Amino acid sequence: MTGAEAAARLAQAGIPDPPREARKLARAAEEHGADLAALVGRRVAGEPMSHILGYRDFWEHRFEVTADVLDPRPETETLVAAALEAPFSRVLDLGTGSGCILLSLLAARDGAAGLGTDLSEAALAVAGRNAERLGVRDRAALIPSDWWRAVTGRFDLIVSNPPYIAADEMAALQPELSHEPRMALTDEGDGLSAYRVLTGGAPAHLAPGGRLMVEIGPTQGAAVAAMFQAAGLTAVEIRLDLDGRDRVVIGTMARSKG
Repeated sequence: MTGAEAAARLAQAGIPDPPREARKLARAAEEHGADLAALVGRRVAGEPMSHILGYRDFWEHRFEVTADVLDPRPETETLVAAALEAPFSRVLDLGTGSGCILLSLLAARDGAAGLGTDLSEAALAVAGRNAERLGVRDRAALIPSDWWRAVTGRFDLIVSNPPYIAADEMAALQPELSHEPRMALTDEGDGLSAYRVLTGGAPAHLAPGGRLMVEIGPTQGAAVAAMFQAAGLTAVEIRLDLDGRDRVVIGTMARSKG
């Protein structure tokens, strides 16, 4: 199969920007000695490009991506950018997946250390390899945990991109998402249950003046901000992504008086 034939096949299947995708697949086929037609077939079947290539570029780094982790997306960079607006020395990432958030933050702050948790041992293995690749493995502890269960101590920054898609919305999602771990996408409920857990446990694990930041779906800003306020967090705000949609909710743990 030629590059032109690959682009034509991708276009026929309705894949956006077929010439660009054909070039990526042709390059991958050449680098790995793979059959271009087979790679095109995988893409046409809806497999994410990151799974075929084995990586996704996110923030300032390249991250290994497999079917065991959520594919890092550009809108999540909104959270990373917000987190880097203020100093932090100890960061917790709940549901770390590939580690893209935690490891991007550690790579940008030489003196910081972090803890990443995930229910999936396979995801933690991917995060571990990404930490090695970015040169921050000695500053990134990665442990299995169901949200707060195995977490001890306090942090001056807590971040999370939890599953926020409601169960009844899953059927309408793009076919590519069927290749990603379901538990990283939906809470099998109303899409808000993870935020109830996160805001419920945050006060016990945030240092005074520490920040909690979570990624949200574009219709969840008001509901999640209300949870932050009910948990006693202050200076609660909603940040927009580059498309102008609600994307990150931020809150701060009050400092003790006196």
